[in-house]
This record gives sequence, C-alpha cells and structure tokens, in this order.
Amino acid sequence: MAAEAATAEACTPAPAPALAAHAIAVDAATALSGALKALADPLRLRMLSAISTDPRGESCVCDLAELADVSQPTVSHHLRVLRDTGFLASERRGTWVWYRIPPGRRGAVAALLDEFAPVVVARAGEDAARTETLRDMDARVTRLAEELAAELAGVGRELVFAIVRESYAGLVRSARVTRHLIPLTERFARQRLTDLTRERDSAAPQVLFVCVANAGRSQLAAALLNRIAEGRVVARSAGSAPAAEVHPHVRSLLSGIEGEAASAERFPKPLTDDAVRAADVVVTMGCGDVCPVIPGVRYEDWAVGDPALASTEGAEAIRDDIEARVRTLIDILLIDGKKTRS
Repeated sequence: MAAEAATAEACTPAPAPALAAHAIAVDAATALSGALKALADPLRLRMLSAISTDPRGESCVCDLAELADVSQPTVSHHLRVLRDTGFLASERRGTWVWYRIPPGRRGAVAALLDEFAPVVVARAGEDAARTETLRDMDARVTRLAEELAAELAGVGRELVFAIVRESYAGLVRSARVTRHLIPLTERFARQRLTDLTRERDSAAPQVLFVCVANAGRSQLAAALLNRIAEGRVVARSAGSAPAAEVHPHVRSLLSGIEGEAASAERFPKPLTDDAVRAADVVVTMGCGDVCPVIPGVRYEDWAVGDPALASTEGAEAIRDDIEARVRTLIDILLIDGKKTRS
C-alpha cells in the first residue's frame, strides 16, 4: 500500500526548457540577489527609510549617524554599500556628504518600505474560529442590509443592499477576528452611504487619507484633522491593502488624540471609488498610484514615515510631522472655501 501511494503521488517533471522559460533569468537573479544582500541590514533599511521620508528630499550624513550608536566609519561603510548598489546617490558640500534616492530607484524603495515591509512585520496567522464563525454571516449581512434599507428609505433598497454586501466583502478579506464583522460592516456601510449622498456644494470640505494598510499614517492623519478642524473639514481614511487591525503603536497615539473610546472604534477600511468621489482632497501616504483619478478631486502625496515600523519616539515624531501638514491643509481648505462663498 505504501509503495502504491508513493507511486500515485510521484512527481512528473516538467520539460526542462519549459520550466526554465518561466523562471527568472540567471543574470537577473544574480543582480537581484546582490541588491537584496545590500539591503539585508537593519541600519541600511533605516537609512533608506529616513532618506525617503526626509522633507528636504535628501539627508546629510550627520543626520544619518544619529540612527544608531555606531562609529562614523561604520555609518560610512553602510552608506557606501547602498550607493555602490545604486540605491543612493551622494554629493559632497563642504565638509558634509548628502544622500538622496535616485529617481529611478524611488519606486522600488517605496514598494520595499510601504508594501513589502508591513507584510513581513505584520503578525501572522488567523483566528482559529474564523471558518466556523463565517458560516452564519450571510444571513446576518442580509439582516443588516434589510434594517439599513428600512431606516434609509430615501436612499434606495438596491443601493443599500449592494453597499452593505460590498462593505462586508471588503472587510472580511483582512479580518482576523470575525466576531466584530457585522458592527464594523454597519459602520463602514453607513460611511459609504453618507459619502454617496453627500451634497458637495453645501457640505464641509472632505479629505481622504490613503496609505497601504490603513493601520498607521492615514488613521493618524484623519484623527488629527477631525480633532483640529472641529467639523469645519471632515476626514476619512482608507487603505489600498488594509490590515487586520490598527497597529498598536498607532492605537496608543490615537488614544492621545481622540480618547480611548474613539480610538478603540477605529479599524482599517478598503479604498473605494465612492470615498474618492466624495473627497475634495485625496492625500496619498506611501501607496503609490492606487487611487482612481476623479475629475474635480485634488490629489497630494505626503512622504512621511510609517509609524508601524518606527520606535515609540519615531512614531511620535511622525505624528508631529503629520500634524503640521494637516494644519497647513486645513488652513488652505478653509481659505479656499471662503473665496468660493465670496
């Protein structure tokens, strides 16, 4: 029996030429391996992160030396490795050397730090009871849609049902704990229905903050804007690939901004076209060109660090950076609003 099982499960090798045609070329694999080896050091990754989010667009070696308690020759060695592999360009000005990311490498660095890194750092695994809990979800989602359709009779039953089901489908993809899915779906669906029926001419200006996971930067920015603007400007947030939950570093910062009760209710939400259409300004934060381009919507890109990957002190510095940008944006929107009304 064992021999028969082994025979039945035996692999049938694919023809060598066909298999090789699908594999990365040897020279490309060699080049990629060398680049990955150059990046395979914590200090080098921190240097790249600091340079990529420096508001000046470049960083001085004197600033980079503060990232770790190592000697100046060690700092210079790591920077030289990154420069030799093309991830950094340098320029001497007087006694100091300045480093920046070459234009041709910015996309790769952004993908590494904003998409690959959060996936690696994120907690792995799913709730063991997930499959069992999801079995009765369809009936509960239908019941929720019926309740909202009855409450929002002026919106249209078919639209409400579609939004509720789409909202649930968007959240369940990344949900790790399923017991909260129905209340989260209700909150997300209500927000989307509000955006769909928003009267742009009479409503307060609305800003949509978008990052990859919606677990850090965009959540912080939305909380800060809503607190500072006090209803004069409204903030939403979303993620191009939302995480299962808000990062613990960010959760503690949110508690200081809006209180524990409000911060506990925040959850990562997927990016939707209706959220973009409802916004007056869309601010992307490390998620590239994932937002649909809607006529009449203004777009900005903020190069700020990811608090989910930062130390406690670093996360606080990122919060302060975002707050300064948020205050400037609020002032601009309120001034523009006054000009429009006058």
